[in-house]
Amino acid sequence: MSVLPPARALIRAGHGRKVSGRVVLSYDERLLRRKRLTTTNDESVLVDLPETVSLNHGDALQLVGGLLIEVVAADEDVLEVMGDLPRFAWHIGNRHTPCQIEPNRLLILRDHVLEAMLLQLGAHIHHITAPFRPEGGAYGMGRTMGHSHAPDTHNHGHDHTHDHGHDHEHGHD
Repeated sequence: MSVLPPARALIRAGHGRKVSGRVVLSYDERLLRRKRLTTTNDESVLVDLPETVSLNHGDALQLVGGLLIEVVAADEDVLEVMGDLPRFAWHIGNRHTPCQIEPNRLLILRDHVLEAMLLQLGAHIHHITAPFRPEGGAYGMGRTMGHSHAPDTHNHGHDHTHDHGHDHEHGHD
């Protein structure tokens, strides 16, 4: 196995630049700051970014020296949800669950509890294997994070020292 120079920068998808390799990562593996990865060419690269980021399918890690390694979303075990998509998306979102939203289906990582809930709501569910590319977080973080109102746990553009119009007890099911 050859060792590549470290990756210290992220170039977002749509860069249009030539890549010299690829890493295939699951949704969970695509949240990182510092980690050793192996490319599809069996090359080792140390990712050493300034902060934790959520990598998206098509992003590229820029190595010292300028080479790019493309990020590819791995096939994962997901639930394909069909039926009343707005209603099902609301219930999935209410549980802060990452969800890939498409015109005719929703995809979520396999979860027997959510599957049972969605079936009870009338969803048509299929177990499939596919790349999982859920919607990013509402506050520009690139992924759905847990939602807490404890001070300093996240920064999404407003101060938590004032009343911002909603009850801090969300009453999730």
